[in-house]
Amino acid sequence: MSPNRYTYLGPEGTFTEAALRTLPEAATRELVPSVSVPAALDAVRTGEASAALVPIENSVEGGIRQTMDELAQGEPLMIYREVLLPIAFALLVRPGTTLADVKTVTGHPAAQPQVRHWLAQHLPNADWESAASNADGARLVQEGRYDGAFAGEFAGPLYHLEPLAAEIHDAANATTRFVLVGRPGRPSAPTGADKTSAVFWLEDDHPGALLELLQEFAVRGVNLMRIESRPTGEGLGKYCFAVDAEGHITDRRVSEALMGLHRICPQVRFLGSYPRADAVPATVRPGTSDAEFTGAADWLSRCLDGRGEQ
Repeated sequence: MSPNRYTYLGPEGTFTEAALRTLPEAATRELVPSVSVPAALDAVRTGEASAALVPIENSVEGGIRQTMDELAQGEPLMIYREVLLPIAFALLVRPGTTLADVKTVTGHPAAQPQVRHWLAQHLPNADWESAASNADGARLVQEGRYDGAFAGEFAGPLYHLEPLAAEIHDAANATTRFVLVGRPGRPSAPTGADKTSAVFWLEDDHPGALLELLQEFAVRGVNLMRIESRPTGEGLGKYCFAVDAEGHITDRRVSEALMGLHRICPQVRFLGSYPRADAVPATVRPGTSDAEFTGAADWLSRCLDGRGEQ
């Protein structure tokens, strides 16, 4: 394994690279771009890199399906950190290009919903084709395959392009969430402002099946920050569910919820407990703190010992 090498969704100049460079440890690592999310994660699986930063969710389009599917399937990996990055696009073009010259545009598929209204207003007749990443779109513009690319303005100098327009975003405060993924290991210590991610599979499809699983969280006071269904590839109607929950696996309410899922699901994949990028402490409802779980267990022990209420 290469402990000093981190990889990311490349090529150079992606928002993913910009997010990775906000991590303090990035200054002491070799940062290597990968051609795709699967390639970045496979580099971790094979030991070519110790960690990979990949996008997992954005505030406009929701979950990044390719990332979620890669984490749910294949050799297990774990999330150790997350990064939140505000996103604004620039329309990058070759020098001398005018808005009237732009007939074809490109960018990452997740970028299109974030600039759809701007496109409709300023380039209603432009054809969109997706690229592997926003920076890869910039590279394709440099090569002359497209007229413009939606990417970070900082990618312009890398590909000898100019911003024809900047600060493009249909939704104010658009943000993309990235996760630092490594091989399975011990989760980082709880901070009091943590998130736990997992994927679980239904045993069978019946009325209330999902509700039964969600109750494992609800009855223990665990707040779900995100839930997303993804097909398992085993046939129509076969789904797994990816969740982000408030709290750390060492919190009794979270660990007991995961154990409850493990008892009734054919498969549960723990994806990690890690500090929340926004540092917001978890909300602990009355009766769900570790002290209250311990107190209840002590009470039960006294009952079993014949000591009753004490």
